Amino acid sequence: MGVWQLLMVGLVMLLGLLGVLIPGVPGSWLMWAAVAWWALQDTSALAWWLLVGSTVLLLVTQGVVWHLPPRRLRGVGVTRRMVAYAGVGALLGFVVVPVAGAVPGYVGGIYLAERLRLGGHGPAMASTRTVMREIGTSVLVELFACLVIVAAWLGAVFGA
Repeated sequence: MGVWQLLMVGLVMLLGLLGVLIPGVPGSWLMWAAVAWWALQDTSALAWWLLVGSTVLLLVTQGVVWHLPPRRLRGVGVTRRMVAYAGVGALLGFVVVPVAGAVPGYVGGIYLAERLRLGGHGPAMASTRTVMREIGTSVLVELFACLVIVAAWLGAVFGA
């Protein structure tokens, strides 16, 4: 697989990560499509195992998200800035403390956005709890699964 095709697969994965954060965009499906595209082009055993693993992970993730409370965006106060902070926090946490850092990074990003918006620690904590209870947990589960797939893909591409 050429460099340009790998860049395109990486771009679709990035769009998938953004799609998890943006309501209405099928982020998990974009992530799976990128892995499938890569596995169909690079027909090694590692590529096929990564496709199978990502398929299973995304199916399990969808089952977990289905059992969580439904996302209710109205009345929670979710802003674009909060979504951006949460996404960047999850990505930075994922890089700084591999894999496990995505969770505190995501929650920390929501807290930081709310702290800047509301000004104090108490109101920011209350708002962060409300956001995590209403939509944050389901988004976090889906985002974490997609970050694991991206990390596995990067390991397969650059490790091979």
